[in-house]
Amino acid sequence: MNPIPYEEAQLAPLTTDSEIEERVSQLIGRANTRQLWFMFLDSEGVQLPLMIPVDGLPSSPTDDETAQLVAQLSEVMIEIDASSIVTVWERYGAARLTAQDAVWARSLKAACAEGGVKLRGMLLSHRTGVRWIAEDDYEAGEPLVDITAASGDASVSQGGQRAEGGVR
Repeated sequence: MNPIPYEEAQLAPLTTDSEIEERVSQLIGRANTRQLWFMFLDSEGVQLPLMIPVDGLPSSPTDDETAQLVAQLSEVMIEIDASSIVTVWERYGAARLTAQDAVWARSLKAACAEGGVKLRGMLLSHRTGVRWIAEDDYEAGEPLVDITAASGDASVSQGGQRAEGGVR
């Protein structure tokens, strides 16, 4: 990571999706490993000086697992006076969402809504950069690529249903 000084971050609130995507590109950039990042914003859209990476997550979360994670984030948000979060799913692979990415996105969105946590945006850090994850990307019924753990080959899963295999 190449963090910008907090004094600079305070001068540049993240008020648009493209500003958030640019900041994530600066801080996280291209994927190196498989983990989920949480970035916190205050009520003015200023990035707070805390980012939390979480690794060792399952390929497909249960509703309870995601709800527990969001509850813990909610406690952190209270401690640091954050108003919203930005999530960044980091995984080495193509820019296109996999079936597992879509499952995580839907699960995080639902858990945040249920837990009263404002989810400002979701992004994907992939092997060539960073992209915004729009709701249409994970809610649509279009085929999603699923990356299998055994071979690394891509297979197609209809409607975002989980195919066999894990995420690399």
